[in-house]
Amino acid sequence: MKTQVKALVVGGGAIGTSIAYHLAKAGWDDVMLIERDELTSGSTWHAAGLLPLFNMSYATTHIHKYSVDFYKGLEEETGLNAGFAVVGNLRMAQTDARMDEYMLYASTAETCDVPYEWLTPDEIKARWPLIRTDDLKGALYHNSDGYINPADVTQAMAKGARQHGAEIVRRLQADSFEWTGTHWNVTCTKMVEKGGNLVPGDEQVVITAEHVVTASGNHAQRTAKMLGIKIPAIPVEHQFIVMDQDPALVEYRKEGGAEHPVIRDADSQSYVREERGGWILGVYEKNAPACFEHGVPDSFRADLFPLALDRIEEQYMAMIHRIPTCEESGLKDDFNGPICYTPDGNPLVGPAPGLRNMWLAEGFSFGITAAGGTGYYLAQMMVEGEAEIDMASLDPKRYAQNWMTTEFAARKNEECYDHVYILHHPDEERPACRPLRTGPVYDRQKALGAQFGWVNGWERPNYYGPLDAATTFDEESRSFRRGKWWEYAVEEAKAIRNGVGLVDASAFTKHVIKGPGATEFLDWFTCNKLPKVGRINLTYALTAAGTTRTEYTIVRMKEHEYYIVSAGAWTAYDADFLRKAAEDKMESFGYIEIQDVTTQWGVFAIAGPKSREVLNELVVDADPDTVLSNKRFPWLTARQIELGMCPVNAIRVAYTGELGWELHHPIEMQTYLWDQLMTAGEKHGMKLVGARAQNWLRQEKSYRAFGNELGRDATPAEADLPRFIDLSKDFHGKEAMQATGVRAKCCTLLIDGPEDADPWGREVLYTHDGIRVGRLTSGGFSVAFGQSIGMGYVTPDLAVEGTKLKVKMQNKLWDATVTCDSPYDPSNAAIRKDG
Repeated sequence: MKTQVKALVVGGGAIGTSIAYHLAKAGWDDVMLIERDELTSGSTWHAAGLLPLFNMSYATTHIHKYSVDFYKGLEEETGLNAGFAVVGNLRMAQTDARMDEYMLYASTAETCDVPYEWLTPDEIKARWPLIRTDDLKGALYHNSDGYINPADVTQAMAKGARQHGAEIVRRLQADSFEWTGTHWNVTCTKMVEKGGNLVPGDEQVVITAEHVVTASGNHAQRTAKMLGIKIPAIPVEHQFIVMDQDPALVEYRKEGGAEHPVIRDADSQSYVREERGGWILGVYEKNAPACFEHGVPDSFRADLFPLALDRIEEQYMAMIHRIPTCEESGLKDDFNGPICYTPDGNPLVGPAPGLRNMWLAEGFSFGITAAGGTGYYLAQMMVEGEAEIDMASLDPKRYAQNWMTTEFAARKNEECYDHVYILHHPDEERPACRPLRTGPVYDRQKALGAQFGWVNGWERPNYYGPLDAATTFDEESRSFRRGKWWEYAVEEAKAIRNGVGLVDASAFTKHVIKGPGATEFLDWFTCNKLPKVGRINLTYALTAAGTTRTEYTIVRMKEHEYYIVSAGAWTAYDADFLRKAAEDKMESFGYIEIQDVTTQWGVFAIAGPKSREVLNELVVDADPDTVLSNKRFPWLTARQIELGMCPVNAIRVAYTGELGWELHHPIEMQTYLWDQLMTAGEKHGMKLVGARAQNWLRQEKSYRAFGNELGRDATPAEADLPRFIDLSKDFHGKEAMQATGVRAKCCTLLIDGPEDADPWGREVLYTHDGIRVGRLTSGGFSVAFGQSIGMGYVTPDLAVEGTKLKVKMQNKLWDATVTCDSPYDPSNAAIRKDG
């Protein structure tokens, strides 16, 4: 057994073996995988082996598609049959809303080359006569996936890993990790079996590894403790039952009937597939408990929990309704085992927070489906520096270490489990563990009708509804079309365009960077010129591949002191990247101090033609009427001002494209400032505005958003932001960006869509000749133009004003026209308005 390797993978389930396989195949010598028990002894062994391509996430859809395609070629490469039954996947809908969900997903699927077809209830019945269809609206059918044997596919990937040079060692448990500054020392203990239990033996070995990947599945909490970090991957009990033979099914197959696809009755929270003349029923019921919150007991190996049939009675009766012939089939076998979840259902894939060369691949609720693609894209990140798709949505740091707790993860994971088959509205807000992080004015906002969204744990107003709203999480307000909130967002957007509105932007990420090396570091770290003292600049930090890693607004406070603002959802993600980059350059540039001050400063954004008038009511100055004038306070500058008794770092910029300021204030004075602004604003008709209206307004200005238009799969040049790229200087990722060129280009489109719906930013784009040319990354409604609007990427030749395209919404193609950049007020006259 080797004791010095390039990469050590910890965990021998489907995820771990795939990572070892893809790292070795990518050319890394000395890849080793260790497993504390036997391969597949974790959740892999009792997984149902389904391969659902359906996913609303662009990144996860790519991962799942790669897996399905990859598994089909494993036998040819390894000689081992992975047990892939390509029977298809039938997603049935009992309601129009479910069909709307499928239509939105289908448009997303087309952007990832995932094939599908639509089936009517009669077409379903004609193909599979045992299925009851009289209460169905239709179905979405993927004919290219199905189910696979989890143990077989894992062993096939393990054999492939060995063929590419990887070493796999069983019965070896990782007990500690020590970073030396250049590599990891991993102390491992050889496990022995005693009385049916697996226990640590007396023999230990230290493995030296340049990189470590943890794929520890249900043992993620033990891994987290050893690494000194928090990982919100906690298992939830998942049940499925195997039924005796169904005589009608046996007869149907005997007469030449094709094997049924995996039957997903989402409105009944269940899936069904054939199993040797009978059926397997799997459910995602409510009240399934989390387990192993503090670690897996040593006595738990390839074990199961007692079946809790009372929890799944409703789903069992729904199966009998859907497949009436199964009613007389008895129960043959049952499974109730731990399946790891995360609060949002997406796995944690990428660099561990605060650690070097430590990679996480944890929290896979659909581990078999995701295994192949996770290994492929994580290997790209490790070997090449970046994956070909944007993996930020799966980054472990989306749950920050300073607020994520065991209790939060356990409760949110339970919620995520019972939400697997609910309607996943794009405007969905889940209620568990809320409110958690609230600003001082939360109660005031709630009393005024705020309906809150959740971002990085923070409560942030999405819109302001009627004061008699039944609940903050009003399900009736959501839709795949225009939900009830839409009319309120329209009025909020109009208020900013025509009058004045106030937005709570306190969730913004904020850092202070200072020290002798700060200026030289930031000049290298970002692609735009640094601003002068008192000025601001918009800029981007790049990946080593030249793509966009983060967007920053930089305020230069002093010669070597900067206040930088970035997206609220990415605080830990940005902080980790900043600190690691600064540490790497400290020796070259000098001392650099980085402070995360997100929770120290609140932010109110006031915007609209009357915003100056509101602030003039409060500003304290010898000549208050001129403080906010263009002469004393020009656009793209920052000034220290006083609003009543509150000191404010005011930044003249507005994400809405109107005259406006961001008012960065001490968080302990937020309530005072809010009350002052509300009093002053009442005189001028100021309206409270939420994030949804703000999102529409920024699209009218073609302002790119990180996580939408900006990400690790496109360069700033491809985002069409040449004015923010200073090619006269050297900066991180510059050469890679230039070498990449422009593969696709960002543009803004005005859309003649349906009367009752707007795009969500997940839709596919076509030419009028039916050629797929791109996808939307944002969508919404434009109050300035009275029609739908969207932003997205198309081939460079089409990103020209006036180009006619088609966007797919509700399974129809609608006219879309590429407009100029910043179609609303392209000259920026409104934002520069003097007074």
